[in-house]
Amino acid sequence: MTVVFEKPHALTDAELHYCPGCTHGIIHRLVAEAIDTLGVEGDTIGVAPVGCAVMAYNYFRCDMVEAAHGRAPAVATGIKRSLPDSVVFAYQGDGDLASIGMAEIVHAATRNENITIIFVNNAIYGMTGGQMAPTSLPGQVTQTSPYGRDVLTAGYPIRVSELLSSLDGPEFIARVAVNNVRNVREAKKTIEKAFRNQIEKKGFSLVEVVSSCPTNWGMTPQKALEFVENSMIPYYPLGVYKDRSRED
Repeated sequence: MTVVFEKPHALTDAELHYCPGCTHGIIHRLVAEAIDTLGVEGDTIGVAPVGCAVMAYNYFRCDMVEAAHGRAPAVATGIKRSLPDSVVFAYQGDGDLASIGMAEIVHAATRNENITIIFVNNAIYGMTGGQMAPTSLPGQVTQTSPYGRDVLTAGYPIRVSELLSSLDGPEFIARVAVNNVRNVREAKKTIEKAFRNQIEKKGFSLVEVVSSCPTNWGMTPQKALEFVENSMIPYYPLGVYKDRSRED
């Protein structure tokens, strides 16, 4: 019998701990598929964050390192510089990357470190109970903004892809989503490109993935995907924000 669909080899058989409807599982699969497609599992080292994906080391078959909160880009930089022939990726959420880790990601990007960053933006702190994140939308209700995010006191959300693409250093910055089949397919191609850039020694690549958090948004999985489509993507438009190969 011909096999037409199977689990990527780069994923372990461990059962995911994520909440029902969470799209971290989809993103994990896309990362693993990129590793499989490029044939680099034995050379890949992943860096797990502090956040919902803190136990990512259980799910990827490649070597994994756990970083302190927000420090994944710095850890990835150290690994890559020590082992330049390895393929190094960091997997981070919005609280980890855009709050405590903002300096780390900005400086890694401006140095054009030859690493790959998978940045999951679900507009909320997930693991710690649903507080407002740097990416929470204006008016969005969270545990720490029960009346909605007030931009007069909390400021506006940080658009990470736009911010990093303004730097001279990075090779590739793109934003994708995983809320429907079309977007998942595009995300797959984009993540693979980000890994391929590193293999080709082009430099820093970041893929921002607009994701859902049904539990902390207080929605069903179906409603959460609708929120991604109708509220998040209009504020965080999908697309390629920087691609130096196109500029040449």
